[in-house]
Amino acid sequence: MKDLTPKENNLNQIVPTKVVVPTNVVTPEARDAGFQAFPEQKPPGRFNFSFPKIRGKKLGFAGGGVLVVLAILALAIGVPLFAIVNSAKNLQASGLELKAAADSQDLDKINVSLAKLKTDLTGFDRSLLPLIWVKPIPFLGGYWSDANNAAEGAIAGVEAGEVLLKAIEPYSDILGFNKGKQSEDGAKTAEDRINFIVESIEGVIPQLDKVSQKTAIMNEHFAKIDPKRYPETLKGKPVREPIKRGIQLVQQAHNLITDGKPVLAQAPYLLGTKGERTYLMIFQNDKELRPTGGFITGYSIVKVKNGKFDPVASNDIYNLDNKLKSKIPAPGGIKKYLPLVPYWNLRDMNISPDFKVSMDTFRENYDKTKSPKVDGIIAIDTKLAVDILKVIGRIGVPGFGNFSSDEDPRCNCPVVIYELESFADVEGPIIWADDLGGKIILKPKNSDNRKAILGPLMNSLIANALGQPKEKIPELFQAGFNALTEKHVLFYFGDGEVQSAMESFNLAGRVEEFDGDYLHINDTNFAGAKSNLYVQEEVTLSIDTNRDGTTNTLRVKYKNPQKHDGWLNGPYRDWVRVYVPKGSKLVDSTGSEVPIETKEELGKTYFEGFFTLRPLGVIELTFKYTTPVKSKDGYKLLIQKQPGTDGHLYNVDIDGTSEEFYLKSDREIRH
Repeated sequence: MKDLTPKENNLNQIVPTKVVVPTNVVTPEARDAGFQAFPEQKPPGRFNFSFPKIRGKKLGFAGGGVLVVLAILALAIGVPLFAIVNSAKNLQASGLELKAAADSQDLDKINVSLAKLKTDLTGFDRSLLPLIWVKPIPFLGGYWSDANNAAEGAIAGVEAGEVLLKAIEPYSDILGFNKGKQSEDGAKTAEDRINFIVESIEGVIPQLDKVSQKTAIMNEHFAKIDPKRYPETLKGKPVREPIKRGIQLVQQAHNLITDGKPVLAQAPYLLGTKGERTYLMIFQNDKELRPTGGFITGYSIVKVKNGKFDPVASNDIYNLDNKLKSKIPAPGGIKKYLPLVPYWNLRDMNISPDFKVSMDTFRENYDKTKSPKVDGIIAIDTKLAVDILKVIGRIGVPGFGNFSSDEDPRCNCPVVIYELESFADVEGPIIWADDLGGKIILKPKNSDNRKAILGPLMNSLIANALGQPKEKIPELFQAGFNALTEKHVLFYFGDGEVQSAMESFNLAGRVEEFDGDYLHINDTNFAGAKSNLYVQEEVTLSIDTNRDGTTNTLRVKYKNPQKHDGWLNGPYRDWVRVYVPKGSKLVDSTGSEVPIETKEELGKTYFEGFFTLRPLGVIELTFKYTTPVKSKDGYKLLIQKQPGTDGHLYNVDIDGTSEEFYLKSDREIRH
């Protein structure tokens, strides 16, 4: 045996001498020196296996197997995850590139970026395949399925975009895509844009079938994603809500394409390409809110031929009422809350929350005035004018002055609103002289036609919008689209097919049939002042579901933060109706000046009340009621927005899960 004593090296340091023991025997000397002998060397060809040690103990056969399995899982998951993360980074970069291309309005760049996004989406989808084996595993499988559905749905969405871009490419310059070119003079392109709408719309419609097929696939995949799998926030940033919103946007995009096709199919009728059309445009003052959007303050007769609008006349609604000479008894709501108005006038005939029901009555009595026959009725409120002016800036209306969306400190409202209200405001007596044959010698400004401005204003808005440089086309399109979806423009037609097309796209202001829970709050300003310019509304709805129905608690808070001015802002006398599922029962209520009545119409039950809100005041109404809505297959709720309103704040709580939003358009919630 070799000597195990230390020896000196050339640096006078004491180091141990390495011990080599050829057998598996550990000598006392070696143990004392702190060394362990090498294990026994087995002959070549024999199976050599030993278990690792952890903290001095052997794992055994099972423990070693666990480590092997964990190592395999780490490789099986870690390597694919690394590839997925890289693919996701590429995908994010291509998404940002597409956004930049879209902002540039360069169609060539958009096409290139869209193709790159499709390639990266396909790569991301393929990177998921190595982990397909986790699909049946609880928890992990759900996340894999969500990622897979998001990728395949997005690919279908990109393919829909490719079809749509190819369809509009011949008209890209007119639509505002510059393809790298400089902007042309807006006046030069105004007529071109009208001709484009007239000539190309029928050619685009067939492509919508292909687009719709792709968006259907996209919607199907995104609908399978479960937002509840994800936390509300992560590192202080929202997670669940953006996912929910993304799913909703996908569904809305699909509905837009699918439901919009019937409207586009009626474009030749609407634009007068197959015969001149005559429309009655009624102007609803949303600052004096009425059931379908506002008090009917004026009207205009418009002729349309080959896409060109020609205003024939504009007039005050009171002048039209003078032609009717109504002796129709006023309906219950008017009789009860406007007792000084015994008869039903045209200006008050938009009393039903359902626009078609209101216009059926209005049209019947309009025809009695022997005014020009019309093919349809289009209702517009002030929001459209304000939003268009935000895009195009100040415009002039010949004979009436300049209008803009700038804030006017005299009313804390847009200039165009102040000017419209000022023009319509008539104060002072009308004086005539009998000795001059009854000739009027003094009268207030605009007393003969307070609404003569409306037709010229709309004509100037349309002309200026069509003449804008192409850079502003997307913003103008968005303003018009918002006005349609937010019910600031409503349509009514005598032609059944055209009317059905408008209803399919929710442009007809209908109270919808719905097989779940339902809510529609309808306010009617019976004060005459323009208090809705300032009144704010906040809605809280709490829902407890059970096997036999639901118990709902509704709170509606009204606030008027503006001081009384004796002109625009004054007492707000509100006839309120709350529409809920048919068969609902009122349990309790507070806040109304009159006892709440329960009635039925339009296939709904509604609760009717009344209150007066003064400037700087606050009033809250509460309704507790039960509904017969069963949630066996999942609870769903439809909230319908009142036309003319500008997005009240809602907080909806369903069995402890709450959601807050501004009601800009009708909204369906599923739980």
